[in-house]
Amino acid sequence: MYFDPAENTVYWIYSLLNWVIVTGGLTLIVLMVSFLTLLITRGTEGVAVFGREILAILVDIFSLSPRRIWALSRLTYLEAYRRKALAVFVVFGLLFMFAGWFIGETKEGVNNEISRDQVKVYISFVLTSISWLTIPVVLIVGCFGIPEDIRLRSIHTVVTKPARRLEIVLGRMIGISMVGGVVLLVMGAVGHLWIVRQTPSDAQDLLTCRVPVYGDLGFINRDGQAEPYGINTGDIWAFRSYIEGSTKARAMWRFYGIDESVVDSEGFLNFENSFSAFRSYKGDMTRSLLYDIKFINPENSLSYTIDPQQVSENRKKLDRVPRKVTDGDKQYDLIKDFVTKDKYLHVEVSCLDREQYIGMARPDLYIRMPDNQFWVGYWKAIFGVGLRVLLIAMIGVSASAIVKGPIATILTFVFYLLSGKDAHDFMDQLFRGDVKGGGPLESIYRLWTHMNPSVDLPDNPAMLVMKYIDYLPMGFLWLCKQVIPRLQSFNMTEFVANGFDVPFGVSILPSTLVVLAFFFPCVMLGYFSLRIRELESK
Repeated sequence: MYFDPAENTVYWIYSLLNWVIVTGGLTLIVLMVSFLTLLITRGTEGVAVFGREILAILVDIFSLSPRRIWALSRLTYLEAYRRKALAVFVVFGLLFMFAGWFIGETKEGVNNEISRDQVKVYISFVLTSISWLTIPVVLIVGCFGIPEDIRLRSIHTVVTKPARRLEIVLGRMIGISMVGGVVLLVMGAVGHLWIVRQTPSDAQDLLTCRVPVYGDLGFINRDGQAEPYGINTGDIWAFRSYIEGSTKARAMWRFYGIDESVVDSEGFLNFENSFSAFRSYKGDMTRSLLYDIKFINPENSLSYTIDPQQVSENRKKLDRVPRKVTDGDKQYDLIKDFVTKDKYLHVEVSCLDREQYIGMARPDLYIRMPDNQFWVGYWKAIFGVGLRVLLIAMIGVSASAIVKGPIATILTFVFYLLSGKDAHDFMDQLFRGDVKGGGPLESIYRLWTHMNPSVDLPDNPAMLVMKYIDYLPMGFLWLCKQVIPRLQSFNMTEFVANGFDVPFGVSILPSTLVVLAFFFPCVMLGYFSLRIRELESK
């Protein structure tokens, strides 16, 4: 098993640029289509109508009343309470009452690995349960609020008051977010208490919140030449590359941004690894393979090698290296003498056993900075669930302003499913052309002629025209990729379950930016829908 935070990395700057392009482009298209429609249907009078509508929108935006928005938010919360939305606590309580029957007790195992797996199960169970119970509640409450008001005609008493439609949309979103927030706070507090109480006192140290510093990995082969990958020992899963023992082969890491903060209170640099071992011959099976860690400063050619260490066979192993080391009659400071001017630390790992191999991947070695408290990472993961709840509330309210409750629920739920990693990966494959079978017309042609997707199309002008026509849907697919959010960074459970802190730049910042990016379009979409919608029960 492994955990690679790089898989959760979202290039939010590139995504933010795409959001600006897509949002700005769609806004201009809507304005142009509205203007042209009014110009064609009403002539010169349409220009005045368009101007009055734009002015009315600006008036609504700049006339927002926090007091009215808060009143509508409070009303939404009370409606959810009266409709027994908070009854989800009963289901949550039942889950925790009987969870111990199926999960089992935490027990000590070899190298404490059984306990680690059990604690990981506890954390994953709690955070997943909170997510799965909170999101449906917000989905249903958000999608049925405005349609129910229209059906019961209670919205008439609101729109005839000074309350504006924009305030109705904002009030609904804030009120539903309040419902989700209350549910999250209570469930989060109970879940944290349950995890701590379920973990035995002698295993409390497993509730960790590591703060790792990862580096870039490269390899040197047995001839001393740099390579992007090591040796493949025949494993189909090529996640790890291997280096050969007792040769020039090395694995090289460069850790960037290294300074005094990586040293713990006792003056040690903590290197944690989970290397894998591959034996080309049986040898002494009672002894683990040996490796060493070498520090190199390429600017002044200094080097220092720690004593040989034993591989722990994919288990976490902590090597504590003192900051100040002695090599013969020379004394070095690993921070001052080995960290370069560009603030990176060069580390090489080698296998010491002849004709044996040690495997590693990028996340298999990292500098472990001083740990945070477990509750820090746990509540960051709860914050990630809260961001998902907020996003669903905004999308659900916007959809409910356009269509009825059941349709809005299905629309929002499908939108949420398409935001997952698998759906986005599939869209990426379609966009890159990695999926065999071609575009729509080519697929229809292959089905009609019973042609296998692996067989090339005939080389003639008709097939060439068909391929060019198939390129047109790619633009629409790219637009869908930018409109549908990527919720990969919202899932912070894996960090906490594996004992890591939730990084700000990898998860919290991009997730927050996604929610903020959807706030304006969702609010304006719901507002315009209520402006042009007949507020009567149909």
